[in-house]
Amino acid sequence: MFLTCEGTFGILPATMDYNGEARAGDFHAGYQEIEGINLGYLQINGTQMFALAQVLSDLFKDIPRTTISKKMETLKIKSRRCDLKELRTLKAINSVPTRAVNCSLISKEDLEALCTSCKSLNPPR
Repeated sequence: MFLTCEGTFGILPATMDYNGEARAGDFHAGYQEIEGINLGYLQINGTQMFALAQVLSDLFKDIPRTTISKKMETLKIKSRRCDLKELRTLKAINSVPTRAVNCSLISKEDLEALCTSCKSLNPPR
């Protein structure tokens, strides 16, 4: 289901403190092909996080959002809001529209579970 074809968009520069040490919370962005669709992601603290807006519009475009929301609730999938720096990065890699003022992120593991659960709902490509 998930292809290993992965490309890195770029590593964002680390936030440096006065001692020259990189601070926690650094991330990088890239693309991963999932179900034949190239999705942008942020690698945050070792976890790939995908923009829920892009997942809904590109991966689950033929499934009603209410159905996806119910599946997420059943699977106990939680999303988290991204901060401003993450939002700007997602806009730069075209994962969210430039007019977006906020964005929710979903982990790769949760996305895999959601894809498996919705497989019977999505018409074959």
